[in-house]
Amino acid sequence: MKRYKVQKTYQEINKKIRDGKVVVVTAEEIIDILKEKGPVRTAREVDVVTTGTFSPMCSSGAFINFGHSVPGTKASKVWLNNVPAYAGLAAVDCYIGATEPSEEDPLNKVYPGEFKYGGGHVIQDLLAGNKVHLRATAYGTDCYPSRSIEKDITLKTVPQAVLCNPRNAYQNYNCAVNLTKKTVYTYMGVLRPNAGNANYCSAGQLSPLMNDPYYRTIGLGTKIFLGGGEGFVTWHGTQHKPRVRRTKKGVPLTPSGTLYVMGDLKKMRPRWLVGVSLLGYGCSLAVGLGVPIPILNEEIAAFTGVSDDEIFTQIVDYGHDYPNGISKSYGRVSYAQLKSGTIRVEGQDVPTVPLSSVVRAREIAEILKKWIQKGKFTLGEPQQLLPSV
Repeated sequence: MKRYKVQKTYQEINKKIRDGKVVVVTAEEIIDILKEKGPVRTAREVDVVTTGTFSPMCSSGAFINFGHSVPGTKASKVWLNNVPAYAGLAAVDCYIGATEPSEEDPLNKVYPGEFKYGGGHVIQDLLAGNKVHLRATAYGTDCYPSRSIEKDITLKTVPQAVLCNPRNAYQNYNCAVNLTKKTVYTYMGVLRPNAGNANYCSAGQLSPLMNDPYYRTIGLGTKIFLGGGEGFVTWHGTQHKPRVRRTKKGVPLTPSGTLYVMGDLKKMRPRWLVGVSLLGYGCSLAVGLGVPIPILNEEIAAFTGVSDDEIFTQIVDYGHDYPNGISKSYGRVSYAQLKSGTIRVEGQDVPTVPLSSVVRAREIAEILKKWIQKGKFTLGEPQQLLPSV
């Protein structure tokens, strides 16, 4: 067991928050502080580092209880603004998935499909206070005899609405290019032929799991910024894969950890949950998420000092290799290089395109910082940490 020169507890930091004495900085601000003061002194002086990310996160959705009808209905099929929702739950519960397209969407029959409206857009409409038309059918039972229900709902009129995202905040992700001779349409955006562009999707040095690469402070019960309100990490996300190649500072070189997160949709904001249409691919939801990293010791402090020039990812061909399950890298690039606007791929300069917003990620980190400074947000101590290496 490691012995640290600095040792803090969640209880001590939360007392500082309640007393108005906490020292909070963002994941960008901590970089220069660590360079100047080193990890031990920084750990003594700083209590919390805030992070942020805002990007499309397809594995997202919401559980909605839409209230009982008279006579009662046990819904077996549900549509919200003509977007199918999963109804294999209790009588008036359903789950609307972010990537579910509208029933009448032509999909990719008209190629490339525009996917103008889907589950993510329904969630944003609810948050914006707009009416959403609910339609449900049922087979009828003795206790729930009605065979259909149709009504307009709003976020205020439904009894409960819970954002429930099985895979968010991916810890690093591929840089996508297209080495074929035709344009391809992917979840990483439109990729022009012959490496005409390189798309990436991470906030880099602001990204939550980059600042705690081994998940020393993140797990079941960690309280987070989610969709403009408070949420919680409730499990490791699907496709969580901690055992990957990493740099000496612990940064994974390929897609790695993920978070399963939940929160009260009624307390969130449409600015931070935005319906997305990915040309030729489908619908999604852009999610704003931020995790506060408690500086419990100097090792955790050192982790939060990671900068874009120390975070690397692999260049992957989404034109041929990825769809055919071929694992091949065409080079390694840093996020500093990606954010510069141009990288080198196969001997040529290629313009880079971010799918995530660093501006929004920075705003999330600042909002979370202010919440903590004002005593509006305390830390949630994880009851079980995420699986690590």
